[in-house]
Amino acid sequence: MALSKHINPERLIRESKDKKFHHHHLTGTDASSVSHPYGARYGTASIPKFHLPSKGASAETTYQLIHDELSLDGSPSLNLASFVHTWMPEPANKLMLENMCKNLIDQDEYPMTQQIHTRCISILADLWHAPSTHQAVGTATTGSSEAIQLGGLAMKRLWQERRKAEGKSIHEPGPNIVMGANAQVALEKFARYFEVECRLVPITTESKYRLDPKTAMEYVDENTIGVYVILGSTYTGHYEPVKEMSDLLDEYEQRTGISVPIHVDGASGAFIAPFAHPKLLWDFKLPRVVSINTSGHKFGLAYVGVGWVIWRSKEYLPKDLIFELHYLGSVEYSFSLNFSRPAAPIIAQYFNFVHLGFEGYRSVARDDLKNARLLSRALENSGWYTVLSDIHRLKVKGQEGAHASESFDEENPENYDDGLPVVSFRFSDSFQEKYPEVQQKWIQTLLRAKGWIVPNYELAPNLENVQILRVVVKENMTEVLVDRLVADIVEITQDLIDHASSAHALNMLGSHSHSRSLGQMDEGSAFQYSGTYSKQC
Repeated sequence: MALSKHINPERLIRESKDKKFHHHHLTGTDASSVSHPYGARYGTASIPKFHLPSKGASAETTYQLIHDELSLDGSPSLNLASFVHTWMPEPANKLMLENMCKNLIDQDEYPMTQQIHTRCISILADLWHAPSTHQAVGTATTGSSEAIQLGGLAMKRLWQERRKAEGKSIHEPGPNIVMGANAQVALEKFARYFEVECRLVPITTESKYRLDPKTAMEYVDENTIGVYVILGSTYTGHYEPVKEMSDLLDEYEQRTGISVPIHVDGASGAFIAPFAHPKLLWDFKLPRVVSINTSGHKFGLAYVGVGWVIWRSKEYLPKDLIFELHYLGSVEYSFSLNFSRPAAPIIAQYFNFVHLGFEGYRSVARDDLKNARLLSRALENSGWYTVLSDIHRLKVKGQEGAHASESFDEENPENYDDGLPVVSFRFSDSFQEKYPEVQQKWIQTLLRAKGWIVPNYELAPNLENVQILRVVVKENMTEVLVDRLVADIVEITQDLIDHASSAHALNMLGSHSHSRSLGQMDEGSAFQYSGTYSKQC
């Protein structure tokens, strides 16, 4: 066991602090307190970490303390691990600040806010081709996790009602739900929290690391409440084939009389596909799709805290999941897991709808995919990496020569395989054979030393022996940043090739600097180091 595991850092700090002769039981310093960075200037005592301070501090000094602690966080602009959007225009920030105090559930007190909420639901229902957009059924949620729970609950309740009507048990053997093994944890949470058997369909390289509909049918039976189909796997960005799954379930119903619905988890893809892949069949155009969720705070381009779930029509949202509330002077209806909910993220979502419109969202989606293709090609052209995502591959094989044709639009995402602007990659087989001592996880660590947050992790069960690095290309991931990221990946990889060892990887953490750029002096242009403090950093 490593020695460091026996050392308590809190005790080290406590024993290493200066001691005062008079030690008061309330103001005495210990490791469980935080010394204010400007305490000597303002006379502020240390602030306890784990209990309320006996006295407060001014708003200005409190801000400075927390602000400085949060500077240890990674940069949101360089966080390429998360799908969550991190930037909005200044007018949107102002609008959110003005409405930060509003609670969405107070419908009678904030009727215009509720109108905006309703408009957002209708806009999404129209975007996803619901039969009736003026009477759309849906709700805002905290994110896709809550939305997925609600979609699953509705399918479970409809299954229970059907079983009872047929005089069959709802307990033996009980309900199940089918999804790919690549499903995000929120989908599995639904099964575990609401006592539904989770049937995970193994993924394969041939299935493009996602749900294979034909294999999924082997897991479907009369107790299947529905199938979760993911429009954009979080591992590789591949869309799961909703249309193929729907067709197979249609055939199953014709053969058995058992109707199994589809809930589309469009956490990311439901805000990409309508704009970048308009010909793709995945939404309410397919009668088998009864509900769709998305995250407004991902490619909906709002700040974190807003998701959506929309049902095809009223009949797919059981009445006993809707609560009638006689509260605060009015009759209100609620079918969300939360009661109170901040209104500001919903207002931010509506801001985007009005500000961007269809063309604006289309431009952002196309630009994200263009930059993702650029990164994908650069990585593959290095020869060191294999890209698992396919958004840079032409749909029609043999069209490579068409790039030279004036009629071929290289920036049109419809000419490439459908998917999210996500780049998943790993060391190529030839690289691993030639440099077996180089570990892929070192790339994550060394990129983090340069500020980039790029995760390295295993694929879903059945392919967990394959590790991938993944970059989510969002609106703020410009071509300039792609260029810099590629340069850093190449520099790091080349250094590991030259001196492949874990010790060298650690040494590189302190030695890396950005390669020389245009206009910068050549090495040796200055006088030789003389031993003074003018030594270069």
